Amino acid sequence: MKYLKLIYLILAGILMSNLGKAQFSLTGEFRPRTEFNRGYKTLADADQDWSIPTTQRSRLNAMFQYEIIKTKLTLQDVRYWGSQPQLVTNEDYAVSIHEAWADVEFSKNFFVKAGRQELVYDDSRIFGNVGWAQQGRTHDVALFKYEKDFKIHFGIAHHENSTLTDNIYNGPDAYKDLQFAWFNKKWDKSVLSILILNNGVPVMESETKEIVKFSQTLGGRYSLSLEKVSFATNFYYQMGKHKSDKNISAMNFLIEAALDFGLSGGFEYLSGNSYDKTDKVYAFTPFYGTNHKFNGFMDYFYVGNHINSSTGYSVGLNDIYLKYKYTKNKISCGAHIHYYMSAGKIAEDASNGLGTELDLFFTYQAHKIAALSAGFSTMFATESMQLIKGGDHTTGQYWGYIMLAVTPSFINK
Repeated sequence: MKYLKLIYLILAGILMSNLGKAQFSLTGEFRPRTEFNRGYKTLADADQDWSIPTTQRSRLNAMFQYEIIKTKLTLQDVRYWGSQPQLVTNEDYAVSIHEAWADVEFSKNFFVKAGRQELVYDDSRIFGNVGWAQQGRTHDVALFKYEKDFKIHFGIAHHENSTLTDNIYNGPDAYKDLQFAWFNKKWDKSVLSILILNNGVPVMESETKEIVKFSQTLGGRYSLSLEKVSFATNFYYQMGKHKSDKNISAMNFLIEAALDFGLSGGFEYLSGNSYDKTDKVYAFTPFYGTNHKFNGFMDYFYVGNHINSSTGYSVGLNDIYLKYKYTKNKISCGAHIHYYMSAGKIAEDASNGLGTELDLFFTYQAHKIAALSAGFSTMFATESMQLIKGGDHTTGQYWGYIMLAVTPSFINK
């Protein structure tokens, strides 16, 4: 039945696209990726074997626009190769909805966009679509937008269980209530954004009673582009209540510079808890950002475990990095190097140095809709990293991938 509904939607879109101002497109994405892992996200043990999983993202994107209305429906299947039998019997559970939203201009420059949608703001530090992850990230949210010489977005989300007898939410998402406001202004050479986020996490006091703990994130990003160099800086401060009922006092700071020939460098600070200072939560949480983009491709920080086992909180991070990317014709390649230190003290006799990561990557654009990419990363970890992560810091830590991405356009009316 759901496939019939999709066919009806596509046919209706094609018919309506014959109207003079209507636009309809049907595109796809096929992205299989094989990864080679011995030390990805956490330190490998000395006798650990390599794992070589292959995952695949397949998407079908239907986009329709007519006068003041835009809609999008994205069907998505994400799987590990070998996770289903060759004779599939569970088709009803294989496909999910990644995006399903409608955007309507109710008055001049004022829009309402509601449904399941990606939230991507600024450099994706707080809100991003996590495009590297095969599943990606979307939110069930209502978005109110004013866009003219400047932009103001206000988003609101509220989650509850399907029962109608209470308002409890103990579901899989990271929040029960979310509200945010985003302001953005562009000038000739600079851009300023300000973000305010109120994030409510449900905590069950009993089987029938729930309390929502709210934290607030305030800050923004400023960037300046000159003829041959550009600069950018982020600053965010967090306060409010942690789910543990402790007060939050945390911050994130980033500054970076980029030259026009592909070289860039910078420093990022994310505050954290020390082993002997746990009266508050000093650990900054980047919430719903594309964290794979920031602190190394091996995802040791804020994508997986970055918790000090002695305190139960993140020890934070200092990340000094240098990046280079070269592009010519159909080829692009580059390298990133990161030096990591904890922001908080891990243990009484432990060094704050965590290690150095080297990331190498290569992409060949065989066609405008087809690209083959590969990468290799290694982590030179310290004993302090082992205190946080476990594993063995003296053994080799490696990760690599090879990925094919094809994005055909089936219909473009």
